Amino acid sequence: MDIYLPIAEVSVNWPVLVLLGGLVGFVSGLFGIGGGFLMAPILVVLGIPPTVAVASQASHVVASSTSGVISYSSRGAVDFRMGGIMAGGGILGALLGVELFRWLRLLGQADLVVALAYLIFLGVIGTLMLKESLEQILRRRRGTPAPRKQRRRPMWLYGLPWRMKFPKSGLYISAIPPLALGGGVGILSAIMGVGGGFILLPVMLYVLRMRASVVVGTSLFQIIITTAMTTVLQAGRNQTVDIVLSSLLLFGGVIGAQFGARLSGRFRAEELRAMLGVIVLGVGIYMGLELFVRPSDLFAIAPGVPEG
Repeated sequence: MDIYLPIAEVSVNWPVLVLLGGLVGFVSGLFGIGGGFLMAPILVVLGIPPTVAVASQASHVVASSTSGVISYSSRGAVDFRMGGIMAGGGILGALLGVELFRWLRLLGQADLVVALAYLIFLGVIGTLMLKESLEQILRRRRGTPAPRKQRRRPMWLYGLPWRMKFPKSGLYISAIPPLALGGGVGILSAIMGVGGGFILLPVMLYVLRMRASVVVGTSLFQIIITTAMTTVLQAGRNQTVDIVLSSLLLFGGVIGAQFGARLSGRFRAEELRAMLGVIVLGVGIYMGLELFVRPSDLFAIAPGVPEG
């Protein structure tokens, strides 16, 4: 049951793509991430060109995140004000990131930069998340009390202008840090095809010191707007979005995200972070190994770069 993907210019088994969308959607709802970092490497393994995989999966990230936000907002676990500020920065970052992605394609270095970005960002963040969560799990099982840490927010958060109140997050800080965080995630969304949840969650928890109860839902809300903008820009500017591929992934993702969001409450926070850390680190290592393994086909024909 193969189907031809017109932009990717390959034939793939469509039930596999639907199941893949459902699996990644489940992970998205469970951990509060877009899931793009997991989708792109799997699509590349299935034979999808990296540039098409990065751009086409963005619609799946939007669908999975939307499904998750509906579930979290019904529990009042979304800070729409904070998410809106970060989404504004995300839109600006997406504009810059898409142009950077186009420039890299013109140089013929887009695939290399995508692989390096996955290796560096996922490797570092996955290692830190796994280390921190395993320490908490071991302390809990041994019955040793956790060291008391002063949850003092960085003073520079209060020294910046444009301070705003975020009641749901329990914050009264400048709008500049959330705006800058959203901008950085927007650039990564365009280059790596990710929602950016693996960066948003640690920063929102440990730097901005938001309430843990609203972090996941707010992260997904920001991901929706930023990634939707990235999808539109990639389709219009680079013509790398395969609508057939996107639709199949989207169909499975909406269903999977609902199951993931319902199951998330059954795990402790440190257990979720440990599982996410293992997944993030594994994907980063895999993408890094691809840089050093000799490919079976040294030359390949990829979709061209449109003029204009």
